[in-house]
Amino acid sequence: MEDLVCGLVPDERFGIVVPVGDPCSDRGDEVTDRAMGRALDWVLTMQNKDGGWASFDRDCDEQFLTQIPFADHNAMIDPSTSDITGRGVETLSALGFSRDHPVVQKALAFLAREQERDGSWFGRWGCNYIYGTWLALHGLNRIGEDMMEPRYQAAGCWLRANQNEDGGWGESPRSYDEPAYKGQGPSTPSQTAWSLMGLLATEDQTDGLTRGLEYLIKNQRDDGSWKDDYWTGTGFPGVFYLRYHLYATYFPLLALGMFEKQMEKD
Repeated sequence: MEDLVCGLVPDERFGIVVPVGDPCSDRGDEVTDRAMGRALDWVLTMQNKDGGWASFDRDCDEQFLTQIPFADHNAMIDPSTSDITGRGVETLSALGFSRDHPVVQKALAFLAREQERDGSWFGRWGCNYIYGTWLALHGLNRIGEDMMEPRYQAAGCWLRANQNEDGGWGESPRSYDEPAYKGQGPSTPSQTAWSLMGLLATEDQTDGLTRGLEYLIKNQRDDGSWKDDYWTGTGFPGVFYLRYHLYATYFPLLALGMFEKQMEKD
């Protein structure tokens, strides 16, 4: 029991730790313990053979299915994506997994293969490379990767290189069809927040970080919210896109909160 941590004990099935209440408190919650254990089991079994995670299915990545006449929107498959895999790695880190665990190592190998030559990652569920790059970097940081490695610093350089003159970031859905538009577009609060959280994951301390924070503060509305003037959510790449109105508020709040915590640590 030497590797016991608050809320986690070893589980021989996976060679990991799973939640069993909080040994640092006077009482545990058996219902919560069981729910978390079942959820963890599900996450582990949903890892694809390539080491990544998809949104709905496991190993559903046969490209020929997209050629079926009624396969509109290319919705017949659900392959692994960098953004979901980054979230998966973050989840495992919160549950006590180390970067050396085989499950995590497979995920890290997937993210390494998926990183673009310019340092960015493709974003399946948000527009686009800004979204994918943030989530990949965030998960890698949380699991304990050395964010000073050149490949991760290259991702930070890519984000900084695509910062707009107003201090914000934006990316049009056009980048799904034309890679030359990667990271290019009018600034939006949500995409600015994604970029800032990506930079925070790389331990960035440049002027770009400050300018991005100033963009969010300057563009906050009188009622405390923010607004995206352009669509930043992805339904099916190249087919249709979405505007989630709360993206523009809770992502900036998340980014500002992460920055505040980072300052407290420093």
